[in-house]
Amino acid sequence: MSARATITRRGLIGGLGFLALPRAAHGQGFAGLSDSADGFTPVTPGKTFTFPADHGPHNDFRIEWWYVTANLSDSSGKAYGLQWTLFRSAARPGPQGEGFDNQQLWMAHAAATRADSHRSTEKFARGGIGQAGVEATPFQAWIDDWQLRGTATTDDQSLAPLDMTATASDFSYALHLEADRPVVLQGIGGYSRKSERGQASYYYSQPFYRARGRLSFDDTPVEVTGVAWLDREWSSQPLASDQSGWDWFALHFNDGEKLMLYRMRQGDGNYTSGTWVMADGTSRALGPEGIVMTPTETVTIGERKLPVGWRVEIASLGIAIDSTPLNPKAWMGTRVPYWEGPISFKGSHTGVGYLELTGY
Repeated sequence: MSARATITRRGLIGGLGFLALPRAAHGQGFAGLSDSADGFTPVTPGKTFTFPADHGPHNDFRIEWWYVTANLSDSSGKAYGLQWTLFRSAARPGPQGEGFDNQQLWMAHAAATRADSHRSTEKFARGGIGQAGVEATPFQAWIDDWQLRGTATTDDQSLAPLDMTATASDFSYALHLEADRPVVLQGIGGYSRKSERGQASYYYSQPFYRARGRLSFDDTPVEVTGVAWLDREWSSQPLASDQSGWDWFALHFNDGEKLMLYRMRQGDGNYTSGTWVMADGTSRALGPEGIVMTPTETVTIGERKLPVGWRVEIASLGIAIDSTPLNPKAWMGTRVPYWEGPISFKGSHTGVGYLELTGY
């Protein structure tokens, strides 16, 4: 059997262990990410990142992901958004089991968005049987036929070029991603704090991808170009017990600068953080002080009221912008549900980006 052969019935049953992952719960942390991390490796300051090794999996940590979002347009200027995400979650700490005994569980999400439609789908896999995984050299991340794959010329420092594909029943895409600057370490040297109580992740991004390729809705293809952003993050306990979820931005400014921001919602208020990335790739960490994130527009989806429009103000950078979603109904109705979609913004600066809302 090929290392990437289709999963057997036994493998499917094992993969359904992912269904034991808790859904978002108010006061208990989004998707169980505040659960005890006993036995897993903790995130501590001072890590030295090493590439290509850190592009690959970190099985002694409980959770990690490879996450790409793309803001695209066709030749007429019509806007689209794409998402490709692969998650790894360890069911237990300790030595890695062989074959179906392997404790690594894999989940993937893909989505395509335009103003009048949002399509999404998901896949699950059990580790140890080759159905899903990540390899650092040469870089490749996959689950079944969904691929995020390097080429013979992929540079370890920029993680580019890459080819990205996903196929669902009602949409598909194939993008080629190029970048000419190294990845950006988020937080303080890649140590990204999520609370004042020690919760943190290791986190880096490639916000400088130039994207081109083809997107299909209902078998109708369109050629698209634009910008894309990859986030790489791993942790063993990224949320505190009173943190219900986060509001996260990845913003491409039209002058070439980038901004990552998040607001962790918690019982005594919010914990905010971010990174300002200049056009040459140099970056500056932004602490909780001086960041103002104010919801300006909400949408109701089912019983959830979601803040899909925002005003973001950072006085130290002269930023005062208002964001608008391309499609307010960009709800990911996946096993672990959340809102994720392309946005545009205007004000002191203009540009496009992605917004993610979890735990609502």
